[in-house]
Amino acid sequence: MPDTALHPLKMAVAKFWAPVPWMLEAAIGLELILGKYVEAVIIALLLIFNALLGFFQESRAQATLAALKSRLALNASVRRDNVWKTVPAAELVQGDIIKLSLGAVVAADVRISTGEVLLDQSMLTGESVPIEAGAGVQTYAGALVRRGEAVAEVTATGIRTKFGRTAELVRTAHVESSQQKAVFRVVRNLAACNGIVILLMLGYAYFLKMPVTEIIPLALTAILASIPVALPATFTLASALGARALAKLGVLPTRLSAVDEAASMDVLCADKTGTLTQNELTVTSVHPLSGFDEAHVLVLAALASSEGSQDPVDAAIRAAAAAKKIPEPMHLTAFTPFDPANKRSEATFTDAHVAPQRVVKGAFSVIVGLAPVESNAASAAKDLESKGYRVLAVAAGPATAMKMIGLIALSDPARADSPGLVTALHALGVRTVMVTGDAPETAAIVAQSVGLKGAVSPPGIAADARPEQFSIYAGVLPEDKYNLVKAFQKSDHTVGMCGDGANDAPALRQAQIGIAVSTATDVAKSAAGMVLTKPGLEGIVAAVNEGRLIFQRILTYTLNSITKKIVQVLFLGAALIMTGHAILTPMLMVIIMITGDFLGMSLTTDRVRASPSPNAWKIRSLTLAGGLMGIGELTFVTAVLAYGKYAMHMDLNTLRTLAFVAIVFGNQATTYNNRERRHLWASRPSNWVLASSGVDILIATTLSVMGIAMSPLPILLVIGALIGAAAFAVAFDFAKVPAFRRLAIT
Repeated sequence: MPDTALHPLKMAVAKFWAPVPWMLEAAIGLELILGKYVEAVIIALLLIFNALLGFFQESRAQATLAALKSRLALNASVRRDNVWKTVPAAELVQGDIIKLSLGAVVAADVRISTGEVLLDQSMLTGESVPIEAGAGVQTYAGALVRRGEAVAEVTATGIRTKFGRTAELVRTAHVESSQQKAVFRVVRNLAACNGIVILLMLGYAYFLKMPVTEIIPLALTAILASIPVALPATFTLASALGARALAKLGVLPTRLSAVDEAASMDVLCADKTGTLTQNELTVTSVHPLSGFDEAHVLVLAALASSEGSQDPVDAAIRAAAAAKKIPEPMHLTAFTPFDPANKRSEATFTDAHVAPQRVVKGAFSVIVGLAPVESNAASAAKDLESKGYRVLAVAAGPATAMKMIGLIALSDPARADSPGLVTALHALGVRTVMVTGDAPETAAIVAQSVGLKGAVSPPGIAADARPEQFSIYAGVLPEDKYNLVKAFQKSDHTVGMCGDGANDAPALRQAQIGIAVSTATDVAKSAAGMVLTKPGLEGIVAAVNEGRLIFQRILTYTLNSITKKIVQVLFLGAALIMTGHAILTPMLMVIIMITGDFLGMSLTTDRVRASPSPNAWKIRSLTLAGGLMGIGELTFVTAVLAYGKYAMHMDLNTLRTLAFVAIVFGNQATTYNNRERRHLWASRPSNWVLASSGVDILIATTLSVMGIAMSPLPILLVIGALIGAAAFAVAFDFAKVPAFRRLAIT
């Protein structure tokens, strides 16, 4: 398969090519043109900070591909010029004849010509129970030969194999996160709205015949006022804090965006084997026939099972028999392992009667031809098979007079916490759908045991599949799981995928939130956005709950950012009309940006309430709510400026300081309004928010009173502005609550 690794330099450069970086880069360019090198450096540092955060959280697809490739066969035994040779697997071509031997990994997609083997195809199907494969059977690259030997013809190699297709899907799988979409739409809306205001301001400035030396700083200040500089960094910070909290709960996020996506997830596609089940074949039921009990059936079956075998059936039977005791000791004298040709294993033993006895274990259809069967045995076997169990029959007795002594049913039982997961997710508004490579009958039994109710999908994945149609998708391969996730996403669902095997990797990568269980393969873990580090599935519910808390904090910051950017640009326009000048200099705007974003980013630690249902980004409602809050704050800051100009008759430089103070204190007021969906006194802010707010007020007060980077103001006037902002926050809060309720800001 081709190497598709991205060059680190290319990945780094890409971080500077997006809407927010473009606006910051334009601001840096204008600052340099004006010779404002300090301001340019400050903005450049903000730009680099955002880029570094994004770079270090970049795609893990390359790690997934590396893990996938490491699981493929490196060499193959191939017949060339009538001579068997060992060659690198990469040199195989279609039509080659290769040998499949015990312990080997199948090097390509092949069709068996002669011989019989036991194949573990869990790499593709996810099912741990191996299959018997003989002449004419198609198998795939990555399968492991557990037993036997066969000769096969290569039908596909490289990326044309089923395994190669899986790797290609992992490489190309991509879904834009809800977070990325939200950032883009917020920036787009702000750019459109503020862009129009800036153009009108510049047109008005030209009409006033302002000199170019004033128009350019006005344009730069307006651009800086409209850029949500800290928006990407705050999203990252909030998710990082959530990731830290989840790590303590046994959930390790490998992509920070997965923390936010957990809040919006409304569908969870869950693999069966190893995820909802234990991925460990166990004896579920023993049906002894007349004259025997469970202990005798299991102990005799264990004699016909290989000790230390890789065969999960033999291992399960020996484990179950170890807990059983029978009165008379049995001594194994001979053992014949499972033979794919006759599909049974057998042993010879002696008991208290000394005479050699024979025991045979195999499929019911095979054993029924070797020993007499009771009339109810066939119906019992059929009943067990209808429940999705793998059924084996056991016959024992003298070599010439054996009889069937019982049936053993095996299955992969559900995890103890799987029903609780399904119930908890349902209560949170998340629908669980099972996706498995197993047979529909087996999948339905497991689904019922974990509380999944609903129909089983017919074969094939429809492009318009919707999660409410079926609860079970069985007999699916990696590409089917990938296509199912894409189909759900196409119908506007936020999809989670939970799995443990390499066969789940494409779907884990494509889903907005891929979750690998603690026992997952390296391939699955590297493809997933979250890895459960503790046994069990309770980490999934923890991720949803924590994600919803993080979402509320990010939502508050986004609403706050929209409010500030709208009011700052509109205030520049209102002040231009009132004074005929740019009321804020680029330096004052940079100080407002830094102090305001310091307070805004502290909202990532705030006390919030998680929503009872999946969250969604309602950008239109957010924009309208932010516009409402912005108009309210604009009224306050414009009133303060008007008081300074018309009542106190301040000069331009002093008015600029007053405008600076009004903006900082007005931002404080709307921040406290925005953080609480109910009245602002309904909950106490976090200590970090209170501390950041205090520092913000202290910085603004100190700079304005001492006249640092601006003309000084009397301290009583500054205190009066602060009291006015607090009164505005309380009064405006009564208009905010019904507005938020109407716009569904919850």
